Amino acid sequence: MTTITPHHAKYYAHELTCRHAADSVDRLSQSLFDASVDLNPHQIEAALFALRNPLQEGVLLADEVGLGKTIEAALVLCQCWAERKRRLIIICPAALRKQWSQELVEKFALPSVVIDATYVRRSGMSPRMALSATASKQVVIMSYHFAAKLADDLVPIPWDLVVIDEAHKLRNAHRPSNRMGQALKLAFNGRRKILLTATPLQNSLMELYGLSTLLDEHLFGDEKAFRKQYINGEGSNEELRERLAGFVKRTLRQQVLEYVRYTERLALTQPFKPTNEEHSLYEAISVFLQREHSFALPKKQRHLTGLILRKLLASSPYAVLGTLLTIRERLQKLRDDFDNQKQEEDNFLAKLVEDDDLEDEYLEEAEFDQEDVELGQSEEPALSKDDLIEEIGEIEGFIEKARSLKTDTKAQSLLKALEMGFKKMAEYNGPRKAIIFTESKRTQKCTSSNPVGQSAA
Repeated sequence: MTTITPHHAKYYAHELTCRHAADSVDRLSQSLFDASVDLNPHQIEAALFALRNPLQEGVLLADEVGLGKTIEAALVLCQCWAERKRRLIIICPAALRKQWSQELVEKFALPSVVIDATYVRRSGMSPRMALSATASKQVVIMSYHFAAKLADDLVPIPWDLVVIDEAHKLRNAHRPSNRMGQALKLAFNGRRKILLTATPLQNSLMELYGLSTLLDEHLFGDEKAFRKQYINGEGSNEELRERLAGFVKRTLRQQVLEYVRYTERLALTQPFKPTNEEHSLYEAISVFLQREHSFALPKKQRHLTGLILRKLLASSPYAVLGTLLTIRERLQKLRDDFDNQKQEEDNFLAKLVEDDDLEDEYLEEAEFDQEDVELGQSEEPALSKDDLIEEIGEIEGFIEKARSLKTDTKAQSLLKALEMGFKKMAEYNGPRKAIIFTESKRTQKCTSSNPVGQSAA
């Protein structure tokens, strides 16, 4: 029988738990072995940078767009998983949750679960119990808004690693008025973090300060000291770079041209000018959206409802027409049952989002809008049934304007843009292929079915 000496036991334990020097590529040996992706040197360097100091509360990975920050963070997640540190969570925009989940399972064989309101409701458990039951079994993926909402439930879980994607969205986290940033700082205070963003600095150095507070409140002292030292001229840029070098890793495209081949992207713009009729519809709805009180825009969801309408206006007349019909239907129900308004308000935004296949993130933002109302906005004045009937008439006027439009200037300009793009592609012997992205599902359907869309096809 083969005997294992204490020396051998220690050696095998060392290998099994993948405990290597933090700055050695051996530390990532298991992750590199398991990954089903072609890795580049800068990605391995970034992952090692994130693993380097076990006492550090986190790092900011700020590679330029297209250099694989997701892969860098996934390498670290994979290594944590191999080391049995499995309380892992990813916070990202709602639109990226499925993409993260697919990347983890397809490229790194990491199990993951997207936790949102639907998941919690179907689990039949409280949010805290649902999180506790999942943490350490799968990588948890949550949107910004849902994580901020469940901040108190996230605090008790000893997360081994928190990855925050598109972290520039939290660049104002240092401000007490930034409720989402403050909530996420509370939720993950003291936890090791990786922030991912291609744009750590957009307008002001204070954005870098705000991101630094997500990692460690004491990296630069308080806001006043940072302003005095680096914004008002007393500190040098070189000194700031040295301070940032300890927790920021940024790779530029020009630094990796030796081993990363890029497809050159040429941006072509096709301007267009709406007709007088199209402009008149836009202006009429814009004036309506600026109204302080109305039945069509429930107070608790006014900001987001207005935002959705503006996005749909910019998408196409067909998109906003469908939403106007939904609003009219709702107002007519209110008119027929004037005393039952609360239930309609609660479901209204969800119907708008569902009807036009918009992102669920709107619904999560709505909860924050409702909190703003509860935090002290003045009460909505009582509106009469006559006011409601008058408002229905206005909405019907908008519907008639939208239906009477004979020209879709944007759709016609799309044909010109496609022809211009194909002509440019022909210069490079490229195929006549195009992908058209739309804000609205209604715009997509109309584009594919009307004569303009058929001509494009």
